[in-house]
Amino acid sequence: MTDNNASSSPDAGTAWTTVAVPVGALGAGVRADLLEQAMAAGADAIALDAGSTDSGPAYLATGKSKYSRDSLKADLTVLMAARDRWKVPLLIGSCGTSGCDEALDSTRDIVLEIAAELGLKPRIALLYSEIDPEYLKARNTDGRVHPLSPFGALQNGTIDQCEHIVALMGPEPYIAALEAGADIVLGGRTTDTAVLAAVPLMRGAGAGPAWHAGKIAECGGQCTVNPIDGGVVIRVGPDRFEVAPMSDANRCTPFTVSEHMLYENSDPHTLYEPGGVLRVESARYEALDDRRVLVTGGRFEAAPYTMKLEGAANGPFQTLMIVGIAAPEVMASVDVFLERMQKALDDRTRSVLGLAPDAYTISLRPYGWNAVTGAPVDKGFVPRELGLMFVATAATQDLATRIAKTANPYFFHFPLTMGMELPSYAFPFSPAEIERGRSYAFLLNHVIEVADGHELVRIAMIDLSSDAGGRS
Repeated sequence: MTDNNASSSPDAGTAWTTVAVPVGALGAGVRADLLEQAMAAGADAIALDAGSTDSGPAYLATGKSKYSRDSLKADLTVLMAARDRWKVPLLIGSCGTSGCDEALDSTRDIVLEIAAELGLKPRIALLYSEIDPEYLKARNTDGRVHPLSPFGALQNGTIDQCEHIVALMGPEPYIAALEAGADIVLGGRTTDTAVLAAVPLMRGAGAGPAWHAGKIAECGGQCTVNPIDGGVVIRVGPDRFEVAPMSDANRCTPFTVSEHMLYENSDPHTLYEPGGVLRVESARYEALDDRRVLVTGGRFEAAPYTMKLEGAANGPFQTLMIVGIAAPEVMASVDVFLERMQKALDDRTRSVLGLAPDAYTISLRPYGWNAVTGAPVDKGFVPRELGLMFVATAATQDLATRIAKTANPYFFHFPLTMGMELPSYAFPFSPAEIERGRSYAFLLNHVIEVADGHELVRIAMIDLSSDAGGRS
């Protein structure tokens, strides 16, 4: 691995901050050998993200992690051992996927378990950013809550529907925790960029390069040529930063680095963060060698401090059925088949169960046709086969399953035209009905005005270095 303390930059004598980002999400698999190389080369901190809204609202509504406890513990064991060996801080943002209090506490419990097993005595900071509904209602009444497109003004009734509400914090609480002596900082919901920018900002790096580096490295190896070959290391200075892959077999290029500004970002030149805006329209991406990229020109403009709000609610229940269809006559007229089946299923459900149209939904999702995009199919396209998924949605699991069972004979034996010999399609499971459970929905996409980055964040400390292992 290239020595992270070497640089061809003009200000090579200036102190830089080096942060190892071993993986894009905690639980996705940290490679101990690559992390050890990064630490030996001079990393000042380990920082990574652990959460996202990418996988939908279920994790915020339930407070449960997307990844298994086993995978989280495996990664945390590697990270905590490295942190203890090299005596550098470990920062993890958006713990437990959603970053709500319950999710953060579940990550805390794993960390304490590992510490006991390995005989480690770290000082642990917990940063909570879940918001009390009554507090949020008061701030909403005060006019401090504003919608993000395409949402409208927040209603207090919407707040009541949410199971959990979190505010995305910036780097300030991480910096405060480190200044208070924390070795490990476990954060609630945090912007992906902030957890990586925190240590460089604390150590005096330029705000522009610190935020820009955080954005580029937020997903670990995704800014490299081979995104699944380990994470990256960022070196941040006063007016520039470098990024390099951890793996000697991997590479960063100006293209792979610059294109990450497009990731989850509608404007590749602008990124809104708590307390300001990152602007990179003048950024330059230069290859230092065949593995490292130097980035200049990013600037961070301070703005009134706001924190994005996320809230998720419980929804209705769903039952699924799946069938595989290869009948040539159906493949030649999929759109007609789906239209006729949908009508037949709705008619049967309403006549047998006596349901009003707004009491349920039946959705048919034809994989191999247009289930992913929903877009019209190109004229003349005839698939060889398709997988048809039936989704019944209703107020209770029992009702959703009754709908599926009522629709069962039509779903598995529906002919393209009446008078045809009754077909039988391929069903992979018996029983055919799969009770998916409750569905969930995001209800908040707003920002809240705050005085600073600390207003909505509560910090708790666990000091295992003391004999009492006390909390504060």
